[in-house]
Amino acid sequence: MANLPYGVFSAGDRNPKAPRVGVRIGDSVLDLVSALGEEVFAEPSLNAFLAQGRARWSDVRARITELVTEPRHRATVEPALHPLSGVRLHRPFEVGDYVDFYASENHATNVGRLFRPGGEALMPNWKYLPVGYHGRSGTVVLSGTPVIRPRGQRPAEAGPTSGPTFGPSRRLDFEAEVGFVVGVGSPPGSPIGVDAFDDHVFGAFLVNDWSARDIQAWESRPLGPFLAKSFATSISPWVVPLEALAHARVRPPPQDPEPLPYLSGRDNWGLDLALEIKLNGQVIARPPFASMYWTPAQMLAHLTVNGASTRTGDFYASGTVSGPDREQGGCLLELSWGGAEPLVLPDGSVRSFLEDGDELTITATAPAADGTTIAFGEVTGRILPASSH
Repeated sequence: MANLPYGVFSAGDRNPKAPRVGVRIGDSVLDLVSALGEEVFAEPSLNAFLAQGRARWSDVRARITELVTEPRHRATVEPALHPLSGVRLHRPFEVGDYVDFYASENHATNVGRLFRPGGEALMPNWKYLPVGYHGRSGTVVLSGTPVIRPRGQRPAEAGPTSGPTFGPSRRLDFEAEVGFVVGVGSPPGSPIGVDAFDDHVFGAFLVNDWSARDIQAWESRPLGPFLAKSFATSISPWVVPLEALAHARVRPPPQDPEPLPYLSGRDNWGLDLALEIKLNGQVIARPPFASMYWTPAQMLAHLTVNGASTRTGDFYASGTVSGPDREQGGCLLELSWGGAEPLVLPDGSVRSFLEDGDELTITATAPAADGTTIAFGEVTGRILPASSH
């Protein structure tokens, strides 16, 4: 009962109930409309509940814990439980704005070595600010939604001075990330300091920010990701509340040089999350989130320091999570070293980048009280061939 992640579900075959908010209890979903009798949970997204703020989030979590742990509430709880296998899951919240960061020093260093051999791996600004870009919220999809291979302009194989070709991406990749959803927004001109993070962010979930590396390589001269990222971003169906991650908080890696004052604070922590990546059911990497250079609170502080507002349902993602070892890469770009050293899967198949029909699944666990662990809901997606249109 240490987790109690929130999601949105519908149940019933012949006369299904409208989507509503539920909490996962093992292999079941607790219908909060039935269990708590509050209309805020009858909404088809978490947004109305998220907007109520931290005191309310804590109160509801305490009430749910009491309901599911004390036998005297059995008559209330049992009718409100639905087997997970018998419900349909929906996107957990209505997405406002979406920002993707680039917060792993290991990942940024590897990418720099790949793209700038012989040069400095990290750009001069990287250790002064959490680098990020604004993504496309309209293509954020629920785990399990198929991903159609994108088409676009690709660098010509003849060399960088030649014109581009056009067609399906030949270097389609995944990016294993962790996302954070804003519950309580902030008005224009009101930055959110590092120590105010807990008052604004409700919880965390898993993200796969799919990436077309060849399209990205051509369009990022000199600007950043655009069509190479905007075609699909997958999120897991369950949002783990920050309160459930209290035992996963760890000291982040040392930051040198010392961050500017707006990126400093007393409550600046990282998270000890163990990610696992499977390609076609076979484990290919286990990236550690604890190694991330920039913390979730620093990312939010930087996102808002210019006075940008936030809204309920806005979310931001960490960028690719990668560890210091080769087998801890959070994308195929690293695991196959840009395709130069193809990855051999346990079944003997070989991949440099994703092929049509491939299925990619990301899971994660976090430490909880008494030496136990809690699990994040998985995020998965299968690659479909490019459209012929």
